Amino acid sequence: MVELFKASFFEKLENNSVKCFLCHRNCIIAESKTGFCGVRKNVSGTLFSLVYGRALSMQIDPIEKKPLFHFKPGSKCLGISTFGCNFSCFHCQNYSQSQMRNEAQILKVPFTAPEKIVETALSAGIEGIAYTYNEPVIFAEFALDTMRLAKKKGLYNAWVSNGYMGKECAETIAPFLDAINIDLKGGTEFYKTVCGNAKLEFVKNNIEFFHSKGIHVEIAYLIIPGYNDAEKDFKGTADFLAGIDSKIPLHFSRFFPAYKMASLPPTEVSKLEMAKKIAESSGLEFVFLGNVQGNENSTCPNCKSLLVERRGYSAEIKGLDAKGNCKKCGCKTGIVL
Repeated sequence: MVELFKASFFEKLENNSVKCFLCHRNCIIAESKTGFCGVRKNVSGTLFSLVYGRALSMQIDPIEKKPLFHFKPGSKCLGISTFGCNFSCFHCQNYSQSQMRNEAQILKVPFTAPEKIVETALSAGIEGIAYTYNEPVIFAEFALDTMRLAKKKGLYNAWVSNGYMGKECAETIAPFLDAINIDLKGGTEFYKTVCGNAKLEFVKNNIEFFHSKGIHVEIAYLIIPGYNDAEKDFKGTADFLAGIDSKIPLHFSRFFPAYKMASLPPTEVSKLEMAKKIAESSGLEFVFLGNVQGNENSTCPNCKSLLVERRGYSAEIKGLDAKGNCKKCGCKTGIVL
């Protein structure tokens, strides 16, 4: 019998059912069943995490790969992941991980303690840990224990997330979170039809929340032909972000066929270029294109000096002072060094 880890973020209900409020799904889970994510199981009226310590990956990555361009540029992080997700996106590139619902297969993954993850990062001489590849909110307890230890050892914590965590979860991770890249996937209908009947408003609320807490926020937007590639989609996203902070980096990425959208064509590069122009006209100062050839440098929005030069996933600081401001004109860039 494999020992399971008791979950947080739930309450007991009648008839041995439970309500999970880890994310905005707020699943009501009957005895012996799992929630939408497939990795939080009700055992005799108590919720357990099937993925605590089940680290599928411990892979060293450049922070730029997340993508986080304005947080610790040029640094390396240890990326960890598990099975499961609270979305069911048709275009998921990691669906073999995110959509896994086989308990026996999940529990075959060898146990890795948070202490071991932190020790691995320190031994490798890298700067931080990234919670990535699948949705970190569904392994929040495992992530939180790792994050607490990482902070004590001087490592940074970065999440790559769909931004659908519940209010209590967001408030709990915030003191230990240094940076987060949140997918802002499209409009209201996109979230409903493509992501498994999710709601855009909760993602927007969490973007505002993390920014208000002083956590470095960047946004990824994958442009999928025919689904979220209208000019109004780009403008709505850009206007929303610019209303929070014009310095929030926005990454428009090129879609390639995957999973249940394998029959779609790749995004035309011209569509990405149009999206970038629209976002910049809305006032965003740092808009990048992903999954395309070429190097996406960071330049000063004021004097156009080169701030960070990038080649692929490598980055070199060029025109920043010790506080992350432009050396030439003093412009505050929001880049965290």
